[in-house]
Amino acid sequence: MKKAKDYLIFPLDVPTYDDAIRYVELLNKYVGIFKVGLELFVSVGPKILNAIKERSDAGIFLDLKFHDIPATVKGAFLAASAYGVTFTTVHCDEGKDLLRSVVDNNPSGIKILAITALTSLASKNLKELGYQDKYIADITELVMLKARMAKEAGCSGVVCSGLEVEKVKTELGKDFIAVTPGIRPRWSIVGKDDQKRIITPDQAIKRGADYIVVGRPIRCAEKPIEAAKRVLGEIESAISE
Repeated sequence: MKKAKDYLIFPLDVPTYDDAIRYVELLNKYVGIFKVGLELFVSVGPKILNAIKERSDAGIFLDLKFHDIPATVKGAFLAASAYGVTFTTVHCDEGKDLLRSVVDNNPSGIKILAITALTSLASKNLKELGYQDKYIADITELVMLKARMAKEAGCSGVVCSGLEVEKVKTELGKDFIAVTPGIRPRWSIVGKDDQKRIITPDQAIKRGADYIVVGRPIRCAEKPIEAAKRVLGEIESAISE
C-alpha cells in the first residue's frame, strides 16, 4: 500500500544546481518523486538527474513536455530514456501518431504521461486559441478527448487537473495513471496565482489522483519541511477515508 509520501511529487523549479540539491537533501524523507522541469534541465543539464539519484531514494519525473514533429520527439525521448527516470511527458497536440512514436520506442520502460490541458489554461485561453465551443464551455471535455487518445496510443497515464481526475479514472480505469498539478492546500491559496484550475491535496486524492504535484506551497514556505508535513497530513487524511 502506498504511503502518503509516495503520492507527493515536488517540482524542483529552481534555476541552479545548488538550489535543487538543497531541496533534494531537505525534503528527501517527505517526497516520493522529484520533478525536473524545463528551467532546471536547461540550466543544469542531465547531471542533475544523477545527483538526485545519488542523494535520494525518490523517483524522478523528467517533465520536459516534448512537443514537435514525431521524428524529433522520438529522438528526444530516446535520448531522455538513457537517464533511467520514472516518468516523462509528451504533449497530445500532435495526435496519436506522435504519442505512438514514443510509446513504440521505449527501451527503458519509462512511464509516459500525456499532457492534456495545462492547469494555467482557462476557457478564455481556449477561445483565443480557436477551440470549439464545447471545449471552451467545458475544459473537461477537452481533457477527456486527449486522455482517451493517450490511452489508445499506449501511454501509461496523463497529467490533468484535479477537476478532471475523477472522470479520467472512472472512464479509463484505475490502472491509468493520473498525475495532478495545480495543487494548493487551503492554507496556501493566494491571489494572482497563474494556476487557474486548482484543487486541494485531500480533494485530489479522494477523486482518484495517483500523484499530486505540490511546488510553491512548500518551496515558498518559511519552513519547507513543516509545509511538506502539512501536505502529507492532508494526504494521510484522504487515504484513511
